[in-house]
Amino acid sequence: MFSRKIGIDLGTCNSLVFAPGKEIILNEPSVVAVSIYENKILAVGKEAKEMTGRTPDEIKVYRPLKDGVIAEYRITEAMLRYFIQKSPGLKFIKPELMVGVPAGITSTEKRAVIEAGISAGARAVYTVKEPILAAIGAGIPIASCSGHMVVDIGGGTTEIAVISLGGVVVARSIRVAGDSMDFAISAYIKEKHNIALGEKSVEELKINIGTAIKEKTEKIMEVRGRDLISGLPKNIKISSNEAQEAIEGTLEEIIKVVKQVLRETPPELSADIMDKGMVLTGGGSLLQNIDVLITEKTGVPSFVAEEALLSVARGAGVVLDNLDAYKRSIMRK
Repeated sequence: MFSRKIGIDLGTCNSLVFAPGKEIILNEPSVVAVSIYENKILAVGKEAKEMTGRTPDEIKVYRPLKDGVIAEYRITEAMLRYFIQKSPGLKFIKPELMVGVPAGITSTEKRAVIEAGISAGARAVYTVKEPILAAIGAGIPIASCSGHMVVDIGGGTTEIAVISLGGVVVARSIRVAGDSMDFAISAYIKEKHNIALGEKSVEELKINIGTAIKEKTEKIMEVRGRDLISGLPKNIKISSNEAQEAIEGTLEEIIKVVKQVLRETPPELSADIMDKGMVLTGGGSLLQNIDVLITEKTGVPSFVAEEALLSVARGAGVVLDNLDAYKRSIMRK
């Protein structure tokens, strides 16, 4: 029997779909290719991402989510419909959706997510703050009376929250995350080397050699871009320490908000966080040495959750399996 409930981590860069009892059933880029003249969706997910930077004028590739919220409503709806139809056993069934949303989302943005889900074919749509889902997915006992701190670094937003007794005590959501790192690397290479890189190349560079702190033994990666002076293709070598220099400002912004949340945390919960450490989740937490940097800058131990990229989607699945137990956490504003 296939589940009629699915959890979706609707991310700016990647979207993950989780079915209770079946784990992650879909992990696709949040990208949609549209034919402008025919007003038709051509591809969604991996297929659409492969078209990025390679399309003629009549085809446009969209990332319909910006900073963790819907920027292109109709395209997000089409993407959700695609995810529902690709989920095993749900082609002709209207499922219940559990969608993770940023902690700082407005009521209008939240309503857009619910309406897009219903239009895409869902029977009901529940929205839950991402830090709560990330904490559940990372195996944190959120219902206990001790404090737990989660730093969820996604593509468009970084969610920082202190959770106790099933609810969020202090939370901050900033629209600085993985995408900001990509933009910073791209701008740095443009300025320093006069080379324009494509989105895909920048992302690969960040994943392969990106680091939060300078390394004694540097990694080197060769990338191909367009020379801004001659206009011709050119290969250049970039070191991991150059990548670190590029994203330093972005990481400082994230750490600044982490410190702000720590300052606003009640003393009893601060003691718990010092004892247990803060948990890092989301794709951005996979940046090498980011836990070392946060520990160094805040004085609070931090560690990356196991399978950090899957935390929100997995948390959504757990909540759907135990809706009654988690209802209070979900209903809290």
